[in-house]
Amino acid sequence: MIRFEHLSKSFALGGRRKVVIDDLSLTLPEGRSLALLGRNGAGKSTLLQMVAGTMRPSSGRIVSEGTISWPVGLGGAVHRDLTGAQNIRFIARVYGVETSQLIEFVRDFSELGEHFHMPVRSYSSGMRSRLTFGAAMGIRFDTYLVDEVTAVGDASFRRKSRAVFSERMKSSSAIMVSHDTRTVREFCDAGLVLERGQLHYFEDLEDAIKLHQDLMGAT
Repeated sequence: MIRFEHLSKSFALGGRRKVVIDDLSLTLPEGRSLALLGRNGAGKSTLLQMVAGTMRPSSGRIVSEGTISWPVGLGGAVHRDLTGAQNIRFIARVYGVETSQLIEFVRDFSELGEHFHMPVRSYSSGMRSRLTFGAAMGIRFDTYLVDEVTAVGDASFRRKSRAVFSERMKSSSAIMVSHDTRTVREFCDAGLVLERGQLHYFEDLEDAIKLHQDLMGAT
């Protein structure tokens, strides 16, 4: 369960205040995988970070039950001066999972080879996403927060990523940001549209996609 209670978030931008989330109150349904749709700059990634607890709201609060992943795909879960292996070891300790098992899973899944033992600052953005996605898939969360990451890598790696994510979705839920409607239709069964600081829930995913496309067409 995730509930927003009078949630607001704003940033100082060019001497003005830009409101991204505006007094939002909404309870997300349990057991659903939700597509989070919205225009560029609408605040989707900001909302994911607040749900994960990596960004504080300006006011209000988020109440949640169960375990929630970090926003997979944003790269904030790793330290650039540590190696991939050191980052995974640290993540295992933070989330209380078996270190050796998680390291083995991520090393095999990410296909980083010798780079797994090199500092993350030497990684490309794709390599960093593979590391963080592998770490998230190696831990059983109740809710996964995902930001465009299933598009990382070549065709073979994308197939593998989709397969392991589909397996996790059998027992978990997700909030997924993606501009690819095929991806959200594959993994999500309901939708959210973030527009002008408000979040609109749609039981029917197709209704959410239609509103999103209408908004994009009006831009």
